[in-house]
Amino acid sequence: MTNGVVIIGLTGGIGSGKSTVSQQLAAHGVLVLDADAVAHDLMARGWPAWRAVWEAFGWPVLEPMGEVDRVRLGRAVFGDPAARARLNALVHPAVRAAMRERTAAAAAAGVTRVVWDVPLLIEGGLHREVDQVWVVYATVEQQVERVVHRTHGTAAEARARVAAQWPLADKVAYADRVLDNTGSPEALARQVEVLVSEWHTS
Repeated sequence: MTNGVVIIGLTGGIGSGKSTVSQQLAAHGVLVLDADAVAHDLMARGWPAWRAVWEAFGWPVLEPMGEVDRVRLGRAVFGDPAARARLNALVHPAVRAAMRERTAAAAAAGVTRVVWDVPLLIEGGLHREVDQVWVVYATVEQQVERVVHRTHGTAAEARARVAAQWPLADKVAYADRVLDNTGSPEALARQVEVLVSEWHTS
């Protein structure tokens, strides 16, 4: 607990359903801080993180108006562990600081629970800063199928993207709660409802 607020670390993998859980929690009135959205804000043109990314990766990762093109940036680091580590070193510290600042502001406003939606929660060590770790789980085949459906790419491309991340089974080992997304969307929504209802009775 930090400044009187309980922090839930929500994570998963590509195609696992983490974003769906995040949206469902927000629909229940839970404050969700999305690390990807925070990173997007911090990489807006002219901000320090934007300049750092531009200096490290050059004009090819920028849009014509100078904003970071996240698709191009993703391609620049995908499959290149050194480039990905360099990007993480540039952006992650700023994102962590912003998440802490926004959590402190929420606590000052009387919020008692905050969800940190962080894809690399465990890999980046942020799981040490939260009170509970929630992992959204799906099978590898389900992840691949959902990525193909979302991106309209090939199964091979989707499988490569899944393989580039930590296996969900490894993340589950760190979990205080596992949200099982191997079933229907309704089943996942019911699990979220149960967790939120437990907050109101605790």
